[in-house]
Amino acid sequence: MSVLTHQTRGRTGGTTGSLAWLLVLGIVLAALNLRTAVTSVGPVLDQITSGLGMTAVGAGLLTTLPVLIFASVGAVTPALAVRVGEHRLLLLALIVLGAGLLIRSMVGSAEVFLYSSALALSGGAVGNVLIPSLIKRHFPGRAGTMTTVYTTALAVGTMLAAAATVPIQRATDGNWHIALGVWGALAAVAAIPWLALSRSEPERRGASGGSEGTDARALLRSRLAWAVAAYFGTQSMVAYIMFGFLPKILTDGGYTTAQAGLVLGVFTAIGIPVSLLVPSIASRFSDQRPVVAAFVVFYTVGFLGLWLGPSGLAWVFASLVGVGMGSFPLALTMLAMRTRTPEATAALSAFGQSVGYLIAGAGPLVVGVMHESTGGWTLPFLLLFAVVAVQFVTGWHAGRPVYLEDERSPAR
Repeated sequence: MSVLTHQTRGRTGGTTGSLAWLLVLGIVLAALNLRTAVTSVGPVLDQITSGLGMTAVGAGLLTTLPVLIFASVGAVTPALAVRVGEHRLLLLALIVLGAGLLIRSMVGSAEVFLYSSALALSGGAVGNVLIPSLIKRHFPGRAGTMTTVYTTALAVGTMLAAAATVPIQRATDGNWHIALGVWGALAAVAAIPWLALSRSEPERRGASGGSEGTDARALLRSRLAWAVAAYFGTQSMVAYIMFGFLPKILTDGGYTTAQAGLVLGVFTAIGIPVSLLVPSIASRFSDQRPVVAAFVVFYTVGFLGLWLGPSGLAWVFASLVGVGMGSFPLALTMLAMRTRTPEATAALSAFGQSVGYLIAGAGPLVVGVMHESTGGWTLPFLLLFAVVAVQFVTGWHAGRPVYLEDERSPAR
């Protein structure tokens, strides 16, 4: 008997009953896995490069792969979902993710490690786009609550892979292969509920591709779509810059490596309570512009403090920047708030994240060149202020209470 026989519909049109709980479990487990392929590598990158004989070019490619894969694979995900079905496609994505993680933990070749990393990241890229669409389809009246669940699980998975990989390596006598391979087991667990959910797919009107809001050419002409993409891109750029360079900023300011690592851990952990609060708060209002402005203030004060403030208070200002990074769950919330249908949500999610990750990928490279050429942090901080200014302008447009489908309506 199909699990979908337990499905009922609430007054808001959402999924209720045992299927709803299975979907919640599936979304939580999937979200825990979407960043493990990324954040498990950094803590043991030196051991990986030395163990595989990876060149500097290979190491640079490895750190750039996430944005390239998230952008390219994310762009084609809506079309794949139409052909395969969202539930089946997410199951396939988790299998691919787990297989990629397992393969790369077993190889002794730098080239195969890169290919298998790309495979794992492809599974994560599909999940990035699909989950907002699934939330819109199955929980349209509880999108804020479910986005809170999703972003919190995503933050926990991100921090868990970053924090636990080194202790696992130490517990296995310095074996980085095992430390990376355990995350493949987590992906296998995440696939279990989707095995049940994939047995049937809900009927979807407009699944043939004629649904309003899914046409790629129309998205290219949409000011709202570009605003969402730029907002997503600028907040991701800030995140990549901070994760890459915050420890260096702190050590240059007089912190020890251990102290800088502790501040980075706190900076990462702040994302969990922020992810719990932001979607539920933002979804209570049709206009998200005040929340956009609030995060810009946190960013501005935090960056000013890191740049010009007393070095002893750098951890305070880093924490303020961490709160400002609530712009990430806000950007994900906007995907559902700015669309009426799951198809439009998937299309906007694919467009916004693909373009956004391409924008974000340039940030760490530019900051690295700036710091190396000047030997200081003045130009990088000026760049960060410029990025935040763009984030404010684009977020102000994306936060307006309008829908993607209405913007494109001939009646307007």
